[in-house]
Amino acid sequence: MELIHFTWPWRRGGDAHGFFLLNSNAMDVVLQPAPAVTWRTIGGILDFYVFLGPDPASVIGQYVEVIGYPAMPIYWALGYHLCRWGYNTSDSTWEMVKSLRNYKIPQDVQWNDIDYMDQFLDFTFDSKKFGTLPDMVKDLHVHDQRYVMILDPGISSSQPEGSYWPYDEGLKRDVFIKDAEGKTLIGKVWPGLTAYPDFSNEVTHEWWYENLLRFHEKVPFDGLWIDMNEPSNFLDGSTNGCPSNSLENPPYTPGILGGLLRAKTLCATAQQKQSIHYNMHSLYGLLEAKASANAMKRIVAKRPFVISRSTFPSQGMYSGHWLGDNRSQWKDLYTSIAGMLTFNLLGIPLVGADICGFSEEPQEELCVRWTQLGAFYPFTRNHNAIDMRPQDPTAFSPLARTAMKQALLLRYSLFPVLYTLFHHAHVHGHTVARPLMFEFPKDVKTYGIDKQFLWGKSLLVTPVLDPEVDYVDGYFPEGLWYDYYTGYALHSQGEDLRLHAPLDKINLHLREGSITPTQAPNLTLWVSSGQPLHLVTALSEGGAASGDLFWDDGETIDTSENNLYSYILFSVAQNVMTSQVLHSNVEATYITVETASFYGVKQKPSRVTVNSQDATFTYRDNQVLTVADLGLNLSQNFTISWMF
Repeated sequence: MELIHFTWPWRRGGDAHGFFLLNSNAMDVVLQPAPAVTWRTIGGILDFYVFLGPDPASVIGQYVEVIGYPAMPIYWALGYHLCRWGYNTSDSTWEMVKSLRNYKIPQDVQWNDIDYMDQFLDFTFDSKKFGTLPDMVKDLHVHDQRYVMILDPGISSSQPEGSYWPYDEGLKRDVFIKDAEGKTLIGKVWPGLTAYPDFSNEVTHEWWYENLLRFHEKVPFDGLWIDMNEPSNFLDGSTNGCPSNSLENPPYTPGILGGLLRAKTLCATAQQKQSIHYNMHSLYGLLEAKASANAMKRIVAKRPFVISRSTFPSQGMYSGHWLGDNRSQWKDLYTSIAGMLTFNLLGIPLVGADICGFSEEPQEELCVRWTQLGAFYPFTRNHNAIDMRPQDPTAFSPLARTAMKQALLLRYSLFPVLYTLFHHAHVHGHTVARPLMFEFPKDVKTYGIDKQFLWGKSLLVTPVLDPEVDYVDGYFPEGLWYDYYTGYALHSQGEDLRLHAPLDKINLHLREGSITPTQAPNLTLWVSSGQPLHLVTALSEGGAASGDLFWDDGETIDTSENNLYSYILFSVAQNVMTSQVLHSNVEATYITVETASFYGVKQKPSRVTVNSQDATFTYRDNQVLTVADLGLNLSQNFTISWMF
């Protein structure tokens, strides 16, 4: 056993630094009562990194530079996803999609859990219950929607010889993990007895791709949900148990579920191409995600969409993550914020929790509040367990359904913001959703805040996390904040404030000095992303602001790397807004700026000009100036100015 002990002076006067131990073996990480952390790992390679900051955001940027920058997601990954275990048939899945369309509720992606498979066999679908699945997927595509299905790594080993290509071909190519004696290790998962692909072997990646391609020719799916990839096993080790030796029973066993390295997974002595499973276990989900992402690139020739349960450093290069099987409880709603922020720190920004909770019966009020918070998860999916009542937005009262719809439309209107934040994550290693202390490291009151968070630098989200209340308490760091919806100003000295929060509202505030590009929302991001922009400027006390927009076709691989994008800076100073096109690409030429609102204009202007031409405007008593009907081409520099 190796004992690694670090003190951790994380912040002193706003300064920050970080340690990273890169090791794939089983380990404990123990928080001390003092400001210290202890790692105990039971073997393997010990790679140590120290990140000097000097601020929290820089620490994360340096960490991501080591592990690899997260992939730029395909545009529809940022839409609303709906799933449940227990749709039972493709027709019932299809009816769910049509129901959301009828209520004009936004939806980009429909998912299926293991129900769609024939006897839970990977790369199959049940021709009786899911016979219309190919037609459903074609219908989704006609409506600019997408389809994602689950895949588990366990490959059935008990089908009649010659009847199940994935296993037969896998044996031929020698792609499965072996036991200590060199025989194919057999465990048990949903389809019964199963073999486990060894994703540390490049031959396995090609076999995985060919399986996906063969299935894609039957059901043209758009993305993958890889589950059970710890790897999970209903048995401990294998059907034949595991040898009795120091690898299976090391001198020290970390505090893992079941108390054994083999508990509900594979034998530690199992053999993979790169090493024994004792060293490789924690890498399984990462390597499967890499195989899946690379296969999807080849199959669809677009950015791959993969969501994985198991993760490891570098995961963000290949997949996003959901926070696992939660419950329909208020506590789980609250703790999902910390989970989302943690994975953003770990370089996996495409993350979210199951909206409304996975298991237990959903409550209407909880589901509304969760949909409001979930609209601000970077990855937004409602997912439900088998035999539970439906919890999609159409399952509730008109009041609740409308509130959920409003929350999702709000998310879709903020797509330009979210997409630009993902660009900065991909290119610079920034977080998308971030803790307040990242932006206010000198304000010690922000250090423990886990009930609020920011999108980027400027959009503050204060969700309701308790039942039967129509208010929420939030902390506002010192400065000027504006209500996102109305533009009313809030001057904070660094204080807790109580906000009105009826059931149909999630509180959003804009930080002074920011410019936020938004769009009119629609039922899919394909339609929304073509709408004109509305620029919302939150002026600082001194009348300044800045913001930016990254734009491309939403799906081509490596647009940043190949200069196939547009990038525009917006700024305001001395009563003049200017746009500066730093990089231009044809994809942005069809987008126009239609409206601009300026929060914090201290008196009514006598004149407003757009590119030196007089323009009509409105001015409200709460110091909001709005200029409409602009029709400005985004690919050309423009100015908007006002005089008193």
